[in-house]
Amino acid sequence: MKTTRAKLLTPSIQQPLYGKRIIVTAPRNYGARLCQQLIERGALPLLMPTIETCVLENFAQLDATLQNLAVFDWIAFTSRNGIDGFCQRWQDIGFPLATLNNFGLAAIGKDGERLAALGIKVDLLPTEPSPTGIVAELAQIPHISQQSILVPIPEVIGIPEPDVIPNFVTGLKNLGMKVTCIPTYRTQSIHRSLYEVELNLIRQGSIDAIAFSSTAEIASFLQMVATPRDYQQCTIACFGPYTAANARKLGLDVSIVAQDYSSFAGFTDAIAQALGSEGVGAEFPRPE
Repeated sequence: MKTTRAKLLTPSIQQPLYGKRIIVTAPRNYGARLCQQLIERGALPLLMPTIETCVLENFAQLDATLQNLAVFDWIAFTSRNGIDGFCQRWQDIGFPLATLNNFGLAAIGKDGERLAALGIKVDLLPTEPSPTGIVAELAQIPHISQQSILVPIPEVIGIPEPDVIPNFVTGLKNLGMKVTCIPTYRTQSIHRSLYEVELNLIRQGSIDAIAFSSTAEIASFLQMVATPRDYQQCTIACFGPYTAANARKLGLDVSIVAQDYSSFAGFTDAIAQALGSEGVGAEFPRPE
């Protein structure tokens, strides 16, 4: 596999996504990483975050939970934002990150690397990089029904709450676990007025694809458009089967689904295969 430097030194016209204009709707911290992956494959990404993630306005509930963290056996992180919000506040109130190693910690995909970079061990990193994967592997642990678990979640503002976390909580409760959810950051929609240029490009058919990495991004995007005709000329790409399933429930015609959704590299590979030599419309299997 070529290094990043080698990819950037390869003439753009030889890259699989040469000249493809792709809207990236992820929040800035995620979107910048996805844009870099797309650039390395010759694309011309346009960053258009339809949601943003922010610190909480009120820490009272989170602080009370952190002060009493010893009552939990497990902490299950479902996003990097959850990790960052939780760990930052843990440090802010005076606790060293190393003490989190006293708990069972679950994370998803590359988020495990984020915890490791903070000096925190990961006890459960499921083969399937999703909340459903966490539930499946917790189910294999003896006496899990007798244990309690804390789930850091976003406070969702301006859009309907996606069903990812509620379904995760239901799965944990079905194992017999005692589940507590605690907001550690905010997810909020961005007003369409910021994106008049980008929305006009979409309506004009000047955009080849829109890359969605979460259901919340899709819900906020749909608040920005007047009718499906606005984006009907764009190929819709989704970061994994769960995001794709929710996109279809919301009425989108999904053409590209990353089956390797442990990182944005897998998402970019699926887009490159679909919009490059293989043609649009296939759902590509996860590489062995």
